[in-house]
Amino acid sequence: MKKELKKIIIAIDGHSSCGKSTVAKDIAQRFDLRYVDTGAMYRAVTLFALRKGLIKGQTVDADTLQSKMEEVEVLFKKNPVTGIVETFLNGANVEKEIRTLEISSRVSVVSTFGFVRRRLVQLQQAMGREGGLVMDGRDIGTVVFPNADLKIFMTAAPEIRAKRRYDEMIEKGEQVDFNSVLENVKQRDFIDSTRAESPLIQAPDAWLLDNGHLDRSQQLFLVVEKLKELGWL
Repeated sequence: MKKELKKIIIAIDGHSSCGKSTVAKDIAQRFDLRYVDTGAMYRAVTLFALRKGLIKGQTVDADTLQSKMEEVEVLFKKNPVTGIVETFLNGANVEKEIRTLEISSRVSVVSTFGFVRRRLVQLQQAMGREGGLVMDGRDIGTVVFPNADLKIFMTAAPEIRAKRRYDEMIEKGEQVDFNSVLENVKQRDFIDSTRAESPLIQAPDAWLLDNGHLDRSQQLFLVVEKLKELGWL
């Protein structure tokens, strides 16, 4: 018997730059589900901290950031022209700013703070209260929605992920070095997997999807087949 797709919660976790957001957006668009990029939420908090002068190098003024967390409002809005879901920090579109290497090199540090994670998890769980949601991040299937209807854990070799990220940044006109991007990917993997608060791990019941040699249409096809297997389609 087919299940009610509009009630589904799909949790997608995985390493940085492995295409979580891409497949999540494709699923959401294909089945008219809401999409939430939790990584963008952590990037927005990192941008907020930078703007407030709370980050010097890799050191964060955690006490001050904690005192200001209630000032942080992160929303997602679909661009009426492109149809792309964009990130808004306190009312301003910051989609481009949060994707820079400056933010990428600091977001894993900011996301280690329990007070940041707990605040954003509250917001994320509220977003999923009604179901009909695709959410990607690092701890969606383990912490945010441990009872998600479908959990996907995505990965690919660091070199493949770094090349994707490098190409994406070059296309946006940023001046970056591939080795710096690769080092950032490896550093983020280490921080994400070893942090004390909600580390990046594959949930025992998550479906592993290595997309290192898959294109966009192939990975979406596999997800659709998985949904069929589980009775959602």
